[in-house]
Formats: sequence, structure tokens, C-alpha cells
Amino acid sequence: RYKIHWYSFILILSLWLLFNVFSSSDLFFFYIFFEGIVIPMFLLIGVWGSRSRKIYASYQFFIYTLVGSLFILICFFSIYFNKGSSLFDFYLNSFFFEDRQYILLLLMFFGFAIKVPIIPLHVWLPEAHVEAPTPGSVILAGILLKLGTYALFKLFLESFSNLFVDLIFIFYTFAVIGFIYASLVAFTQIDIKKIIAYSSIAHMNFSLIGLFSQSLLGLSGVFVLMLGHAITSGALFLCIGVLYDRYKTRIIFYYGGLASYMPIFTVLYFIFIIGNFGLPGTVNFVGEFLILSSGF
Repeated sequence: RYKIHWYSFILILSLWLLFNVFSSSDLFFFYIFFEGIVIPMFLLIGVWGSRSRKIYASYQFFIYTLVGSLFILICFFSIYFNKGSSLFDFYLNSFFFEDRQYILLLLMFFGFAIKVPIIPLHVWLPEAHVEAPTPGSVILAGILLKLGTYALFKLFLESFSNLFVDLIFIFYTFAVIGFIYASLVAFTQIDIKKIIAYSSIAHMNFSLIGLFSQSLLGLSGVFVLMLGHAITSGALFLCIGVLYDRYKTRIIFYYGGLASYMPIFTVLYFIFIIGNFGLPGTVNFVGEFLILSSGF
């Protein structure tokens, strides 16, 4: 009973922090809520994780996000000391000194890209997904991964759009390598949660192509893909949680012939799977098609 009360409290706290991230109008309040979500997720993975590597996964998640948060904090302090305000409206309509803007650009990109995550800063995500309880995985895949893309869209694109011509090749390189590498690694996994985790990395990196295209078509595709991925990946993690509660394993080889024992569940699971890989007619297909159209 004691653990259930704290478990419910941490879930509510994480959702409260997420709501405040999307409603903040000040850089430092945004930073506090943006990084504060690490604490309940750290506890969810470390205390209520499902396997023996949960402590390792929770500290790995914490350290990676801490390093990224230091980059972001340096940028925010530099902006505040140079402009005298931390409000979003003031920040988005400001211009930075020529000798500092490239440094701020790269620091902010890598700080937020850890939350996307890009390759090779992705190591924390598969471990966190595998060790986290089912609600933690749903929050992580459905909402938390979208924070990096949201921050890049809100703080990165609008203020540094004039510099993209010089560095756009670097950003596109990270995005293309990321989604190709994550897709290939997903094929080699035997843990169902790791398969979904690497497919999430591939989707997030693929969305960066539309994000950096700076076109209405690409941004619309990113929005649709984020919405579709949040639904399908969250549903897949819920389905995996149902299977793990009954069979106590996530090794994919043990689930051959599942349709014979759980036919209705298998149909729902199949629908979410085809939605996740973007079959024509699903939400993810619309987002991916728009992103590809904007990229080429």
C-alpha cells in the first residue's frame, strides 16, 4: 500500500511537470519543468523497474539528461545576461552577437538533441524503456520524447533560423544517420521493448528531417508524426506490459502462436504495429509522407 501511494504520486507529479513545460512563458521556468521531469522518471525506473539493471538504467538516464541540461543552462544564462530578460516573447524577437550565436546554436542543439535522442547520444533510451514499468514506458515514449522536438521547434528554429544555411548539412547528417542506424539495430533485437525503443529513436530522428526543412509541409508532417507516434508507441508498450504480466518474459521468440491463445488481443496488437511502421491509411504514414515531401 505504501509503494502504491508513492507510485501514484510520482505519476501525477510527472504529468504536472509535463503540463507546465508546455505552458511556460519564461526560459528559466521552462528549464526547471523541462529538467524536473527527470526526477520522477528516475524514481520510476530505479524503484519500480522490472529487472536487475534498473539502477544502472536510471543513473544512465539521469547522467545523460544532466549533461544536456548543463548545455541548455549555459545558453539560457548567456541569453539572460546579454538581453536582460528571460521571457519567450523577448527571446524569440532578439538577435545575438555574431561571435556567440554559433556557440549558442550548437550548445542548444546538443542539449535538446539528447532528449530526442540523436545518435550517438541515444544509449540511455533503450535501457530506460526496458527497465521502466509499463506506465513509465508509456509516458517516456508518448510524451517525454516529444519534449526534445518541441523544444527544438519553439526555442531553436525561431531564433537561429538565419544560421541554418551554414549548418543544415550537419543537422541533416545526424538525422539521416540516426534513423537508418536505429532502424537497422531494431532488426537485431530479441527483446520486444527494445524493438519498440529503437523504432522510437528512428521515428524521432526521422522527424528532425521535417523539422529542419523549415517548410510548412515539413512542420505539419512532424506534428502529425509526433501525434501518431505518441498513440501507437504508447499503445504498443501497454500491450507489451499485458504480455509481460502474464508470461514474465519479453523475448519475442516465445510469442509464436499468440493468436491461438489471445485472438482479440493479437488483432489489436497487429493494428498498432502496422500503425507504428506507417502503413498507408494510418496516421504515421501521413506524417512520414509529408516529411519526405518536404525533405526532397
